Amino acid sequence: MSDILPKETPIPAAHEYFDLGSFTRPVTTQNPDAQIWFDRGLIWAYAFNHEEAAFCFRQTIAHDPTCVMGYWGAAYATGPNYNKKWAAFDPDDLGRSIRKCHLLAQAAEPHLARALPVERALLKAVQKRFPSDENTRDFGPFNKAYAAAMKPVYEQFGKDDLDILALYADALMNMSPWGLYDALTGKPNLNTAVVEVKAVLERGLTFPASKKHPGILHMYIHLMEMSDTPEAALVPADHLRDLAPEAGHMPHMPSHLDVLIGDYRRAIDGNMKASIADDKFYARRGGKNFYSVYRLHVYHSLIYAAMLAGQSQVALESTDRMEATITEELLRMKSPPMIEWMEFFLSLRVHVLIRFGRWEELKRLTVPEDKVLYSVTVAITHYGKAIAWAATGNLEEADRERELYHDASKRVPPTRVDFPNKIVDTLKVATAMVDGEVEYRRGNYDVAFARLRQAVHEEDNLLYSEPWGWMLPARHAYAALLLEQGHVTEAAEVYAEDLGFSDKLASTHRHPNNVWALHGYHECLVRLGRRAEAQMIQPQLKVALAVADVPIQSSCFCRLETVGRKCASNKSACL
Repeated sequence: MSDILPKETPIPAAHEYFDLGSFTRPVTTQNPDAQIWFDRGLIWAYAFNHEEAAFCFRQTIAHDPTCVMGYWGAAYATGPNYNKKWAAFDPDDLGRSIRKCHLLAQAAEPHLARALPVERALLKAVQKRFPSDENTRDFGPFNKAYAAAMKPVYEQFGKDDLDILALYADALMNMSPWGLYDALTGKPNLNTAVVEVKAVLERGLTFPASKKHPGILHMYIHLMEMSDTPEAALVPADHLRDLAPEAGHMPHMPSHLDVLIGDYRRAIDGNMKASIADDKFYARRGGKNFYSVYRLHVYHSLIYAAMLAGQSQVALESTDRMEATITEELLRMKSPPMIEWMEFFLSLRVHVLIRFGRWEELKRLTVPEDKVLYSVTVAITHYGKAIAWAATGNLEEADRERELYHDASKRVPPTRVDFPNKIVDTLKVATAMVDGEVEYRRGNYDVAFARLRQAVHEEDNLLYSEPWGWMLPARHAYAALLLEQGHVTEAAEVYAEDLGFSDKLASTHRHPNNVWALHGYHECLVRLGRRAEAQMIQPQLKVALAVADVPIQSSCFCRLETVGRKCASNKSACL
């Protein structure tokens, strides 16, 4: 083999490895180790750890150079996927990947005669996925060509082969990744293959074996999460939770739905398990791999769920664990350019501290010296400091930090992402928020509320992301400050939107059962005399308050005058 495809030294399958469960797809080989390594590769591919999948498939080849499915798997795992489109490959990565696929296909050719017809069909189809020219920049035709090549494979072999169903659905979804539904309405985008994807996957789910199929279950969660009925995927998600315990992305995936339906405790539990599995992977494989983005995504999801549940300890401890693995060496990797994908995660601490009103800690945060490498972190740190100074009444410092934020935000390059959003778009929320909160403390209420409404608008128009890169819903601050000024009816409407008690927002933009908005909405209902409605949400609020580890008196610590504080200073105000 070439330098692009170095020969692997066979590793006995009996050597200690990760617990990936018992899923298997028998392939044409007489070598038991080759079969085990193939199964591992396929599970990792379904779990979106494509580099480890490719390694396992190369081990399949190392144990049995005649195993066609080893070559197929290595080529498949090298290509694009739902979270890494062709356009996201840097030039070096793109060139290497294209060359690898063609070399793998060539290496498999002498062994095709001994392969099963379905195996030959898969190898032929996967070659359509890769351009022949490394300088290609229009990848749409190749995504379509691969899906078209998989269609006859599905028609011929997909009657009862769940892997073929999963791979065909995957090919269809990758023509329009994250675009199958309108995120603002939850309605299907009929310009995509969404109808066919749904039909294929739901046919797959009728098979009893689908309960143990990581590909079908994973794809179905991704299919339904942006729809207006994400709960339809809850039972498949439950089947996935413990299916591949140490393939970290798998125990994480159900949390996409847990958050959408407001089951934050389960989201925390799933992501905690996933983060422990990912820590084990990090300890063995290090961080210089694209899976590090997925690993940090799990931490992001864990922190986000903890914030919505009011669990400060989990949020802060998880932030500590996450930051310990984001090294400067990793950020300076050129291919893939990790800085573009990963630097955002270093800004999460600021959101956590704002969520829990830890103003003095925010003021003490150190601003990174390298304002180019850490451009997002610098901007968000100044943002957080401005919020902290405003909340504690020092408007001179708040104005100074706000200007530093505005300057820093201009240095953030358009290539930095919190996938799939560009950070420059996420910062539009921050810009409106910081203006609103500083002007609010100055007493410019009309200007402040206009800017906070703009923050809500900017947040609503971000591309769907689970979890959201904007970690503290803008409605929480907006409604809290409306309440502080006595605009109770308006605040109630905002809370109802956030909780999903109105039809204004699609399910992807709601935060059902979150303790912050539940508390605020309950206060509004009581103050408006709508006591029957207040009683209806009281059980939800009691559970949410019991889970939180901080006292909840408002949906945002930026609100200084709360009912609890009024009661403490003037008991007659609460009678």
